[in-house]
Amino acid sequence: MQTTITKKRMREWWIFSLVVLIIFGELSCPFVSDAYPIFAQQNYENPREATGRIVCANCHLAKKIVDLEAPQSVLPNTVFEAIVKIPYDTWIKQVLANGKKGGLNVGAVLILPEGFQLAPPNRIPTEVRNKLGKLSFQTYRPGRDNIIVVGPVPGKLYSEIIFPVLSPDPGTNKEAHFSKYPIYVGGNRGRGQIYPDGSKSNNTVYTASSTGRIKGVARREGKGGYEITIEESAGGREAVDVIPPGPELIVSEGEFVKADQPLTSNPNVGGFGQGEVEIVLQDPRRIQGLLAFFASVVLAQIFLVLKKKQFEKVQLAEMNF
Repeated sequence: MQTTITKKRMREWWIFSLVVLIIFGELSCPFVSDAYPIFAQQNYENPREATGRIVCANCHLAKKIVDLEAPQSVLPNTVFEAIVKIPYDTWIKQVLANGKKGGLNVGAVLILPEGFQLAPPNRIPTEVRNKLGKLSFQTYRPGRDNIIVVGPVPGKLYSEIIFPVLSPDPGTNKEAHFSKYPIYVGGNRGRGQIYPDGSKSNNTVYTASSTGRIKGVARREGKGGYEITIEESAGGREAVDVIPPGPELIVSEGEFVKADQPLTSNPNVGGFGQGEVEIVLQDPRRIQGLLAFFASVVLAQIFLVLKKKQFEKVQLAEMNF
């Protein structure tokens, strides 16, 4: 009897320990990019197409604003901040995959010039590290260190995403040059409307597949959503349109609908935006030369004034003589 009680207590202790470890891991580990960015990473070698469009826009159809702040110029082998701002009303709720409402996630991709990369942890200043919080960054693909992806992360916590970037040193990297470079950014809030295979998510408008009269509207058992039966005008056949949980119906039984007419409202409250800025990789010798030039101009002005004062004194002495 005592052995049975001991085993039971041991089992309870192991279960309790496992639960504690899981909770501790959730609280201490950073957010991981394992959701929608993976779609682009699996299907596109480069996230920026030849037209300049970032491929995230293929699934996130609504257009929204995104801002990128970066210094105008940086010195080689230095760490600087590229700040991506993804503004939206944090009180807005989106439709989740299960049809319920929840907060919006945000994500971003930063496309840096060749040679620029995410700063290693030992190079990131403490004040910048404190701003990053639990953000987790990853490269877009192996060998693409200049393309950085982050997200999805909670929008309420990370409407501004800070990327710590390390600039290249042309002295050690022969492929880097002192020049002006573009930096591209794409940022989204909320879920996408289309999956990579072309199918719709439950975060978009559903339309009628054919023209006719709605014969029946039935709730789907277990899965949620609706099945709308349309009796086609031509031929009298029946078409069944499946609506997943999430979008709200705006039609009812007995109504006449046309092909491609909306059957639901548009639940999407998010969207995607992209932008770009230019940054100059500045040669320190140019700055030193510029400072030397400014110093020479100042000295020349000082000597000119002193010479003028000396000339005036000579003239005044001659007049008194």
